[in-house]
Amino acid sequence: MELLLVEDDPKIADFIHRGLGEQGYRVRHYIRAEEAALAAREREPVLAIVDIMLPGQDGLSLVQQWRGQGMDFPILMLSARRSVDDRVQGLRLGGDDYLTKPFAFSELLARVEVLLRRSSRLPHPPDRPLQLADLSLDPLGKQARRAGQKLQLQPREYVLLELLLRHQGRVLSRTQILEQVWDYRFDPQTNVVDVLICRLRNKLDKDHPQKLLHTLRGIGYVLRID
Repeated sequence: MELLLVEDDPKIADFIHRGLGEQGYRVRHYIRAEEAALAAREREPVLAIVDIMLPGQDGLSLVQQWRGQGMDFPILMLSARRSVDDRVQGLRLGGDDYLTKPFAFSELLARVEVLLRRSSRLPHPPDRPLQLADLSLDPLGKQARRAGQKLQLQPREYVLLELLLRHQGRVLSRTQILEQVWDYRFDPQTNVVDVLICRLRNKLDKDHPQKLLHTLRGIGYVLRID
């Protein structure tokens, strides 16, 4: 799930980018509103986080521009401004929520999750369970079970399992997995995919005679019943 971050403060941007990445989100980061406006036209995000004070075009006009172009993805606005008038203006121009700096990451994450649950732009219905043999995944509860036993998954392991389940029977290459589970800036020669696959396989298949996660050497990985 890809989010768009428009923030010119490098420390705040890194704080948000790292935190959301650890929760399994992909984040495209831009410093200037003009760059973010073009990026959203090329590929709409499921949600945008926009700072109001930006170099050049400000965040308020960016939000107004997106709404004027018919883009309806949810927008969380960030600002050091604390006045009620500023918050009201941001919401009236098309923002969906407003967070005042400084903030705890847990609050930002909670607001992002609420906005995504409300949004009709989620790529799949959030409450539709996914199933393969005795493996089940509940996207709403963010839980997976094998033979009725809950799998203790780290955030990226969960994201990878959901990706493979949504494409069950289809082979996904390392590059495809990198693009979906990690940020695009990762080196495609890295072995992080192999490491994550190994961790997930140990939790998914180790104690079960029927193996579901398969490697096609030199091609990629697939979740299927042989």
